[in-house]
Amino acid sequence: MLALIASTLFIYTGCTNEKKIMTAKRYPLEDFFRNPEKTAYQISPNGTYYSYMAPYEDRMNIFIRAIDKDTAIRLTSETDRDISGYFWPNDHQILFLKDEGGNENFKLYSVNIDGSNLVCFTDFENVRTQIIDELYEIPDALIIGMNKRNPQVFDPYRLNIRTGEMEMLYENPGNIMGWIFDHNGKLRVATAIEGGVNTQILYRKTEADDFKPVLTTSFKETMSPSFFTFDNKNVYAVSNLNRDKEAVVVFDIANGKEIEVLYENPDYDVSSLHYSRKRKVLTSASYYSAKKERHFFDEQTKNLIDRLHRELGEYEIGISDVTEEEDKYIIRTYSDRSLGAYYLFDKTADKITRITDVGPWIDENDMASVYPIRYESRDGLTIHGYLTLPKGYTMENAENLPVIVNPHGGPWARDYWGFNPEIQFLANRGYAALQMNFRGSTGYGKEFWKSSFKQWGLAMQDDISDGVNWLIDEGIADPERIAIYGGSYGGYATLQGLVVTPELYSAAVDYVGVSNLFTFMKTIPPYWKPMLDMMYEMVGDPEKDSAQMAATSPALNADKIMTPLFIAQGANDPRVNKDESDQVVEALKERGVSVEYMVKDNEGHGFRNEENRFDFYRAMEKFLDTHMQ
Repeated sequence: MLALIASTLFIYTGCTNEKKIMTAKRYPLEDFFRNPEKTAYQISPNGTYYSYMAPYEDRMNIFIRAIDKDTAIRLTSETDRDISGYFWPNDHQILFLKDEGGNENFKLYSVNIDGSNLVCFTDFENVRTQIIDELYEIPDALIIGMNKRNPQVFDPYRLNIRTGEMEMLYENPGNIMGWIFDHNGKLRVATAIEGGVNTQILYRKTEADDFKPVLTTSFKETMSPSFFTFDNKNVYAVSNLNRDKEAVVVFDIANGKEIEVLYENPDYDVSSLHYSRKRKVLTSASYYSAKKERHFFDEQTKNLIDRLHRELGEYEIGISDVTEEEDKYIIRTYSDRSLGAYYLFDKTADKITRITDVGPWIDENDMASVYPIRYESRDGLTIHGYLTLPKGYTMENAENLPVIVNPHGGPWARDYWGFNPEIQFLANRGYAALQMNFRGSTGYGKEFWKSSFKQWGLAMQDDISDGVNWLIDEGIADPERIAIYGGSYGGYATLQGLVVTPELYSAAVDYVGVSNLFTFMKTIPPYWKPMLDMMYEMVGDPEKDSAQMAATSPALNADKIMTPLFIAQGANDPRVNKDESDQVVEALKERGVSVEYMVKDNEGHGFRNEENRFDFYRAMEKFLDTHMQ
């Protein structure tokens, strides 16, 4: 729920591991952080066109190309901000979302596939648009959510994407956080917060009926409807009711009870569930161990994935898009050392055609390997993570390396195996990089998640420190050359690391990080307000836990920070207010402690604009080069 940041960043140069680093080609910084030439490929429902995103005047815009043609046309001409995402609602239009300056008040736009009739459907000031249901079975309709009536809650609207007409389907009473539509596009299920710290499933048989609660549980348990069964009677759901791991179940929605467990993994939560819209069958469930794995419900889908692996090798494989007839697929590959490529799989012809490489300027043979690792926390938990070693090193010969410790954002998220541009940049400059899924990270079950409650800066921070000490004990890390860098919650962990374990780090970089738990709670976006009581249980209650929160707020303990620090912040950040960074900078300057500070006025929670990314990484590279020798 509290996803502070979708992805984090990082870099560094200037290492002294010259014997090994000479074996790796040194790439320009821009090669890691430039916009891709072509990405986000999709296919029209009838399989006639590709679409993709590519730079136009340094901003990511939408292009389209007939599959049987060699030339493309540009549909959009955005120059102030990247388009955030897009999709095909039918064969004639493309819909996309874009915000202004990182404020996350996304607006929904439409453009015809010939580039005509560019319109904004939700051109309202200070309003955020969500896509609730794309209604694939109803080509001219879409379900969106907007907090237009009340900034704290989202009401569902049925939008006619031909005419722009909108109909509000239900007035959110203030506690509903999600809506589920059946396969006929009817609003039948809602998920709500009840009493501040409970979650509730509401159901109605038809849109003419009133919603009635069918299940109420603590928010610490999950019963998340994914979509209706194909007869529109029950729902497929992901649930950890009466179990630790989230499993795939069939849920009797009218009576509020599980009726069948379809798949449960003993070690990991199920992360997503998939089905065939054409064949009306459940196809697979995904979960993450060290890498992505699948459980198949459908032999045809298993055969499809096996077929792709036979030709494309051991790369990770994802299905990015598929036509209505499920006869053509857009396939994306990637690995820890490759940004991968897009392919078209023509199922009828049984032919795979390479469309494009995502980052052709990077040779995967020059990149570093990412090793899944695990270590024990001081109180006996197993902490999973990833260790990236510079080219030329392996787990067997790595010793005395400079290390960047990179705790993820969220914090209720996790790191994944794959190509991470900033991690690869660090490795290209001779650094090892440690990423750990500290307690609270998702995917490892209910108890592991709950063990993070009210542990910001405490046991969660210990998990990070224990990872650093594990690297030192293993002889991999040079204890005199360890830096910590993180974004959002990772930025908080960076600052807290300087407060409680200053002896571990030679330098630190805080990127849009929380610094004061009291002010953070007061400045959250309005649409997080219904979850505030949950946040009090998960992070801390400003009144009941004031002593603990004061002790674990780095800005209030800045007198303990002595480590060289670089802070970067977006001025329009709606999640972590700029004041979070200002407080630390001001406190350090009052003591005469040097701190570098970068603020970008046209950014929010993370830098999207290419030139800002380049500025950030250049400054970080120089900073770390100064302090990690």
